[in-house]
Amino acid sequence: MYKKSITSKWKVPIGAFLIMILLAASLQYCSGLVSASNSVNGRELPIYCVETKEKKVALSFDAAWGNEDTTRILDILAKHNVHVTFFMTGGWVESFPEDVKAIQAAGHDLGNHSENHKNMSQLSTEEQKSELMTVHNKVKELTGVEMNLFRPPYGDYSDSVIQTAESCGYKTIQWSVDSLDWKDYGTNEIVRTVLDHKALTNGAIILCHNGAKYTADALDAILNGLKEKGYQVVPVSELILRENYHMDVTGKQIPDKN
Repeated sequence: MYKKSITSKWKVPIGAFLIMILLAASLQYCSGLVSASNSVNGRELPIYCVETKEKKVALSFDAAWGNEDTTRILDILAKHNVHVTFFMTGGWVESFPEDVKAIQAAGHDLGNHSENHKNMSQLSTEEQKSELMTVHNKVKELTGVEMNLFRPPYGDYSDSVIQTAESCGYKTIQWSVDSLDWKDYGTNEIVRTVLDHKALTNGAIILCHNGAKYTADALDAILNGLKEKGYQVVPVSELILRENYHMDVTGKQIPDKN
């Protein structure tokens, strides 16, 4: 059976017409028009790490409470000529505006860690947006920077959290290497935890905290150790992919093959 086509020139079998639609959709995906997906098996995932052949890792600091060591951390990073990412809460931004400016002036990423450090998955969509955009606007007013990297407090996320962040212009970032510096085990333990971590591979994202007791003490040795292992330390913004990628079940960004 034939159906009259949309135009008057041709008649196309309905089965062939459906195949053409499916083929067009496939070509659209392959061409890169559908170029980035955080969805795996029907779930939205944050970015834990990145698949890359380059010996690069990203170092990040969550800034939510203390501030005693921020200047020292910045000095150590400058000594090593390394740039990293600071994920900041709105309360921290409001309490330490000059340090926010210093972080930005030193060339580091400014990242969003929510306004009030709440469990984002327990909030409504509107509350999630408020948590994101309140601190976003504080940082924009203070530095002119439009932040686009978000780390959910406690690593707590849901499909809604990631989708809301995306709608606000944010990539949601987790980590693959946890320094455990927040446990205050001591300097040597932090260094060993990072440098001997099984997930310390190309594309890893390392989690530290600027307010933890021994982090500043451990930082020099961590950076030296990473260098000895051949890794270049970069901010999260230089490691992650913005388009033409998909995710695996571990939250690893994988570049699409051309």
